Amino acid sequence: MGCFASRPTDSGGNRRKPTSIGDVSVYVPGLRIPKPVEFSQSLGDQLPKTLVERLTALRTRIVVMANQEGPTITRTRRKTQHGGSTLADLHQALEDYLPVLLGLTKDGSQLQFKVQFNWINQEDEEEETAMSNVWYEILSVLHLMAMLQMSQANLLLLPRGSTDVHHPKVSEENRRASIDIFLKAAGYLDCAVKHVLPQFSAEQRRSLPVDLAEGALRALCLQALGQGVDIQLGIAIDSSKATLAVKRRLSCEMVKYWQQAQDNLMNLPLANGWGEKHMLFVKWKHVEAKAAAYYYHGLILDEGNTEKSHGMAVAALQAADECFKESKKASEAFNSSSPTSRTPPLFGTMKYLSEKIPKETSSKVRINRDLYSYEKIMETAPTLPDFALALKPDEYQLPSVDASWSEDRTKNTSNHITGNQR
Repeated sequence: MGCFASRPTDSGGNRRKPTSIGDVSVYVPGLRIPKPVEFSQSLGDQLPKTLVERLTALRTRIVVMANQEGPTITRTRRKTQHGGSTLADLHQALEDYLPVLLGLTKDGSQLQFKVQFNWINQEDEEEETAMSNVWYEILSVLHLMAMLQMSQANLLLLPRGSTDVHHPKVSEENRRASIDIFLKAAGYLDCAVKHVLPQFSAEQRRSLPVDLAEGALRALCLQALGQGVDIQLGIAIDSSKATLAVKRRLSCEMVKYWQQAQDNLMNLPLANGWGEKHMLFVKWKHVEAKAAAYYYHGLILDEGNTEKSHGMAVAALQAADECFKESKKASEAFNSSSPTSRTPPLFGTMKYLSEKIPKETSSKVRINRDLYSYEKIMETAPTLPDFALALKPDEYQLPSVDASWSEDRTKNTSNHITGNQR
């Protein structure tokens, strides 16, 4: 398998990093951009001309769209000339390409090693990576499909103006739609880890850019699930039917998703701004989730009738307050790192908790310290309950090989036999 990585960004390559990515509810660590491929040079004498031309046309469409939209797609809601979404159009182009591309893997065909595919990285130190392996192309396509979904979720979760101009909101419709999008993105990434990465040998995996490393893919999958639970918690907070126990469970699950995402990124050599910013985003969301979990755990403990439970409640609420303050600093560190970004107006979970945590903590601490001696109040936060993770990725399967492969290969074989008989 051929592989190379070209010069880093600072020597003047193809990688383009914006100075700012605007408002961020959902972090997308840049979009990997495909570079042109000459299918005819590698496959011209191996496949029918119509099939080569179709592969070329489908991929060229993706190259053109990704290069036009890649630098701006994380921060604007751009439309096509027909009024459609550029995100949706590029995603559809990738879906159209994948079944035809998968034909190169048919029956263990050696064609899968004939074409060199080249993509511009975002989180890797090396600017671009090329491999003569169709599974690298499939992995890159799934990654890009997931990032487009995450970009779409970000747009849905940016508060818009409402009748109350001072309090822009995210509609419940957008919030519910974003959960479906997060699960779809997680499904692409889960498929990449479970069904595409196993096609690479251990040595080949080491040649993959960090953007496509197993840890990076798993972290992005967990991020999508964690943000999905965050939205579920926000909806639960707005619902009069949701109990404290439900809210505590959701917030504790959210902590686990973000903790696992952080663990997966921990030992990866993330670089080029996007990577460092990715780590800061996960750290921010992890400590933010802990603030929510300790808050609801504290409220439930405070319902107990013993000095011990009240002392544990105060300790949990103090931990919530500390985590909330830490999350503000983590948010500032994330936004100030390059490329810079902004936190949109708060909504959902954090809007509610930003008002409740400081007030509730101060009140409970004062009441309980009046009732009990200082020694009865725990100095360290109680352990959070451990709940099984309920939110799972959508089950995504690679599509069947496009029918054109059977048709064209049959025609090609027939022509080849006829030629030999002559």
